[in-house]
Amino acid sequence: MKSGVIIINKEIGPTSQGVVNRVKRLLGASKAGHTGTLDPMATGVLPVLLERGVKASEFMLSSDKHYVATFLLGLTTDTEDVTGETITESDLIPTEAEVLSVVESFVGEYMQTPPMYSALKVGGKKLCDLAREGITVEREPRQVTIHSLTAERISEREYTLDVHCSKGTYIRTLCADIGARLGSGGCMKTLCRASASGFSLADAHTLAELENMTEAEREGCIFPVEYIFRALPEVKLPVFFARLAHSGLEIYLKKINLDLPLGARVRLSDEQGFFALGEVRKFEQGSAIKPIRQF
Repeated sequence: MKSGVIIINKEIGPTSQGVVNRVKRLLGASKAGHTGTLDPMATGVLPVLLERGVKASEFMLSSDKHYVATFLLGLTTDTEDVTGETITESDLIPTEAEVLSVVESFVGEYMQTPPMYSALKVGGKKLCDLAREGITVEREPRQVTIHSLTAERISEREYTLDVHCSKGTYIRTLCADIGARLGSGGCMKTLCRASASGFSLADAHTLAELENMTEAEREGCIFPVEYIFRALPEVKLPVFFARLAHSGLEIYLKKINLDLPLGARVRLSDEQGFFALGEVRKFEQGSAIKPIRQF
């Protein structure tokens, strides 16, 4: 069983963990995990890490995301999407010019309060579990970044939103916040994650497609662990220094004739190939690459 990541094009219905469990069974993996929850109503890119690839989870979670959503005006719900209980309805629908102006105002950094219906934990319990029990708790607003955001009118009440954003951004909440600023209220109708962690829908397979493949074909869909870090420079270490890095020891740049800035991350490899993610840090004797995750 290969280690790495397989990209699933999640369909409406299953939970993200449900998708992981099915992939795990299909591939006969002993370990598997995803890199960011998609709600049951959401579709799109869901990277599933396999075997040693699970160790890359924390690095993939921090990546930017690209979503395409349908935004519905004149309705607010307790879940901030159309699956929830209605809180308010309004027939005072703003003009297209007003909508586009307000949408544009959200580009940049803004403080977003996570929704109650989310997987975030408070006191060891998921907010969504508390919400289902009728419990509402205070949530601290968090800074998120909307790198780009455009809207296209579908009808008087509906718009397509195309969003490039930082990790931790809730598109449901973005829709609710846009609706609140417009004064009409708003919620999310549909959501598709178009890309995440450097992977897009072009890299993805549905569960049905995987089920119809041979075992060899499924294994062929797995990207190796190194591919996750393909944007980072490779540092191929001589045998002696590779042995030190395998033991978790720092490799001084002057010893291997390299000049890299502090904080730079690199792929460490030896004669057998990629084996660790390294980061340049400052030590008493100078700058060195410290292995921060062994694969």
